[in-house]
Amino acid sequence: MNTAKSATQAVLSNKGDMTSFKYADYNIRFRTPAILKRYVEVKTWDDGYLVVLADYDGMGVTEEYIDLVPILQNLYINPETFLKDIKSVKIGNYEQ
Repeated sequence: MNTAKSATQAVLSNKGDMTSFKYADYNIRFRTPAILKRYVEVKTWDDGYLVVLADYDGMGVTEEYIDLVPILQNLYINPETFLKDIKSVKIGNYEQ
């Protein structure tokens, strides 16, 4: 396992109406529409702001935007500190 890459890469996944953003020892979970089947691709990562392609049941693949900063703030996690070392985000399989 490439630990240097792991230390700079986060993982975005979903199951049902929950999305998971995993980085380091954190698993940030937040609600998403139940019709979200899966994330297809991360198009852009910009210090907490994601542009992704998401596959929705009945809608097909749609460009979506996720802003992690307010989510982190609501969890009393300092966004600047949490996000500073993340260089990329990949799509992963949901793990229970």
